[in-house]
Amino acid sequence: MRLSTRLLLSLMMFLQFFVWGAWYGQMSKYLTVQLKATGDQVGNSYAMFSVAMIVAPFFVGMLADRFFQAQRVLAVLNLLGAGILYALSVITDPDLFVWVILAYCLTFAPTIALTTAIAMRHMGNPEKEFPAIRVFGTVAWIAVVNLVGFLGVGDKADIFHIAMISALILGIMAFFLPATPPAAAGSRVSFGDIVGKDAFVLFKDRSFLIFFLSSILICIPLSFYYTWANPSLTDAYQAAAPGADPAGFKIENKMSLGQASEVIFMLLLPLAFRRLGVKKILIIGLLAWITRFLMFGHGDAANSEWMLYGAILLHGVCYDFFFVTGMIYTDEKAGNGIKSQAQALISLATYGIGMFLGSVIAGKVYAAYASVGADGRSVTDWTAVWNVPAGIAVVVLVLFLIFFSDRKTTPKQA
Repeated sequence: MRLSTRLLLSLMMFLQFFVWGAWYGQMSKYLTVQLKATGDQVGNSYAMFSVAMIVAPFFVGMLADRFFQAQRVLAVLNLLGAGILYALSVITDPDLFVWVILAYCLTFAPTIALTTAIAMRHMGNPEKEFPAIRVFGTVAWIAVVNLVGFLGVGDKADIFHIAMISALILGIMAFFLPATPPAAAGSRVSFGDIVGKDAFVLFKDRSFLIFFLSSILICIPLSFYYTWANPSLTDAYQAAAPGADPAGFKIENKMSLGQASEVIFMLLLPLAFRRLGVKKILIIGLLAWITRFLMFGHGDAANSEWMLYGAILLHGVCYDFFFVTGMIYTDEKAGNGIKSQAQALISLATYGIGMFLGSVIAGKVYAAYASVGADGRSVTDWTAVWNVPAGIAVVVLVLFLIFFSDRKTTPKQA
């Protein structure tokens, strides 16, 4: 790969996650503080992201594979998204916000798969080259979250302004990305093509089917982490030092170590591919998921704080060794004509179906183990809460051990 191409793809990935990180983690705070939104309105706003991940990727993947150059689709979606982000920043009605965030997510969700597909189309060896490009996305997420914190705008419309400016830059820059023409240009298009049926051929491979189902299931534990890790750690440190100010524990700073470990393990992926192969890497990732939730559930800030730090630091293994490896595995399995649709398929499984189910289940599990103590304060059995995602990860691990193999065969195209 030429150096200029590598730099452009790295910048593309950086801006992609800079846009995402600017608003996603802070949106609930903005809604409750500025728009006085209810819990249902906040939950519905986040659910729109999963809805968009289910609806959008197949259609846009088909466009990128058959009709338009992928980098141009990426450009147009970001420019449209920038305009909607501005609208989000001036809306004051939380019910209206829910529908407008859906409109934005319909422009943003497909870009997750598109940036991956564009990057991989210009790589001779994705196993070796992709991690070094994708790592810039993680760096961007860390950078923008720290920027929002430094500016103190996490509960202000500025989060959408930052995302809007970044989307504008990415939208303009995308026109200058390496040309990525549709791989299946000129082929006839049916309704089945529009709903992404070409990628369904991958399900004929039992191992890919197991991987797809596992991607959905493992996103349930992932939702538990994003939803409850911060409150769980806050409770743990408060229990160790009753009456202390929770802000003094700097939970967010501690959790940022997870993104740091993600960078490290992303860079180690090429070595892992050479030494271990896909199946062993995925199994290590699943074992890390199980271990981290047991650490969260049984760690004690007073006597076993190392377990809490261990649970945070395992994020890199959990995410990179399953999700990033999964992107590479999917690219290997897909034929040249359906690479964008195949990446969209995995985005559907993870950010769409998996995260949607995970958010619902995580909320119900928390409600089942949360109660009000004698002093009127909420008391949560965090060990019981974390045992649930650990158990789900065990089920996925068993499925992998029994049914998955990493034969390097590609299913024939329909």
